[in-house]
Amino acid sequence: MALGVCLLFDGRSERALRNLWHRLEQHGLPTLASHTHGRHHPHLSYVVLLDWDLDAVRASVESLPVGGPFELTFDAVTAFRRGRVALVPGVPAELARRQQAVVQAVRATGALVHRHYEPGRWLPHSSLVTRAATDLLPQVAAAAYEVLPLTVRVTRAALVDSAEGRLWPLDTLP
Repeated sequence: MALGVCLLFDGRSERALRNLWHRLEQHGLPTLASHTHGRHHPHLSYVVLLDWDLDAVRASVESLPVGGPFELTFDAVTAFRRGRVALVPGVPAELARRQQAVVQAVRATGALVHRHYEPGRWLPHSSLVTRAATDLLPQVAAAAYEVLPLTVRVTRAALVDSAEGRLWPLDTLP
């Protein structure tokens, strides 16, 4: 079980990403639409926690300065170990600064940060395919590059329990 501090997108952006998930699923590729509980939202995680106190994490993140909505442009596809394929945005300096502030805030609560979300190791991404054998990567890339570049608008944030699909909207957008 893991808890993410996640950025969520406006309706247009979420529909575009869900439509891409649907196209990939039609080709037999497993996306977040069908992964585990099937209640995933298109998102970009600031940080993923392996151990946490939900109320403390929420209070700490909500106490950060409000950053406000912003846009990101996905313009690349990446493949992680074990077959996860994702869209990768250009990373404005402000996004990296925000991510570092969120990591510091949750760490101050005693939460255990997943090593891939440490500042300097974090690779922002929005997952597409959850398990793709290497011979399927061209198929994933072809579908993704039909819609890239894709500019999305980040309008809100939430704490998301990836194991159960539970989502706790945050009152602010750090």
